[in-house]
Amino acid sequence: MTDKRALRTRMRAIRDAHGPGLLPVARPFLDRLLPGQVIAAYRPLGAEADPALWVEAALHAGAILALPHVVDRASPIRFLRWDKGQDLHIGAFGLHQPAPDAPDCVPDIILTPLVGFDRHGNRLGQGAGHYDRAFTAYPDAWRVGIAWGVQEVEALAADSWDVPLHAIATETEWIVP
Repeated sequence: MTDKRALRTRMRAIRDAHGPGLLPVARPFLDRLLPGQVIAAYRPLGAEADPALWVEAALHAGAILALPHVVDRASPIRFLRWDKGQDLHIGAFGLHQPAPDAPDCVPDIILTPLVGFDRHGNRLGQGAGHYDRAFTAYPDAWRVGIAWGVQEVEALAADSWDVPLHAIATETEWIVP
């Protein structure tokens, strides 16, 4: 299936049928954590795989947390510092995000929610290009896709602006393209 809009619709339905839940923390992520690193995570929407256990592990390691802040489809995503327990605001697309005046962060690791993925590190996102632009803006960040195994497809056609993932974590596998 090459029509990305149709593929997104199909993959969202598959993800939604799987249902929400916490994604177990992968050992390679734990091994990479260092005090003071900035980990960009996210608060899941709907049945997205929940990285809350990853956030806890990062906090335990002394990392700094950042969450995405999105104002609209065209503006770049910002990663803003978030301390556990701080209030989150509902922003564009229903995202739970820090207040816009929270400090900007440069992420060392970006945990990325996926709509779909393949074993080559290609990802299907929501379609606005926020994460691809963030990957380009932060080329040194380690890019980890977070998804359920049912979200895997055989192959995704990459566009010229697509930036591949370094790894994909599912509930059963750690995939390195």
